[in-house]
Amino acid sequence: MAPKKPDTRKTGKPISLAPGLRCILAPNASPMTYTGTNTYLLGTRDIAVIDPGPPDESHMEAIITALEAHQRISHIFVTHSHVDHSPLAMVLAQVTGAKIHGFGPSTSGRAPIMSSFADLGGGEGIDETFMPDVTLAHGDRVDGTDWSLSALHTPGHMGNHLCFHWHQGDALFSGDLVMGWATSMVSPPDGHLTDFMASLEMLSLRKGDATFYSGHGLPIDAPLVRVQELLAHRRMRESQILKALTNSPLTAKELTARIYTDVAPALLPAAQRNVIAHLIDLAGRNRVKSEEMLSATSRFSVI
Repeated sequence: MAPKKPDTRKTGKPISLAPGLRCILAPNASPMTYTGTNTYLLGTRDIAVIDPGPPDESHMEAIITALEAHQRISHIFVTHSHVDHSPLAMVLAQVTGAKIHGFGPSTSGRAPIMSSFADLGGGEGIDETFMPDVTLAHGDRVDGTDWSLSALHTPGHMGNHLCFHWHQGDALFSGDLVMGWATSMVSPPDGHLTDFMASLEMLSLRKGDATFYSGHGLPIDAPLVRVQELLAHRRMRESQILKALTNSPLTAKELTARIYTDVAPALLPAAQRNVIAHLIDLAGRNRVKSEEMLSATSRFSVI
């Protein structure tokens, strides 16, 4: 899925998105991060920083410089601990004294079945040192002087992924679960498609969010439509996999070559991880079976 409109923002420049909300684009553009990580500054006096981003000195300076004379960073929130979202949190906490809020360390929320896929490593880069000062469970609320955030545990892209509902803005900070520019990568062992679909289904039932502010790309102004698009896309991939397996058993690598015919070769390893995620989900629902012990190199057939 291509982005609906181009993201022409410049890195390091705070942009006002709504009253009391600004965004600074980190200088880490890549095929996996689009134009870079969105770091959000929420509030007008006590500032909550959402997803400080990668350990980049210039981005750190941009965050601090964005503060006005009467403002201080009082809270730090992390949607999940991939290296493009969380590493700067520790530095920012040391400089400002603000506490880091998150679901838990990088292995928190990981599905037990993923122990069979631990040798894959993290496809997007895991912040192994991440450790929040304050752990947030689903439904926990944190109040600032002029803002309130409630945590929603939304595993799938990563086990410790949180979205944050901004009460005053009728909006959701959706991290990497829902983005407008592309579908989220679901990369075992940290990504789990069964959880991912359940998290999307949960968001599809929410009616009060006018906007999703995602981890990468521009704000999503029709969030429920976007959630349905992502669900439909995953169901389409599932159908492709099942159709391909009707003729003969195949490995994830073989399935990727047959399905992702329009993807650049450099992105095929990421695509293969998505296929593995689908196969794990399908096996868990007894739609496919592995010819040997379940692993990333198994050969699968339809049940």
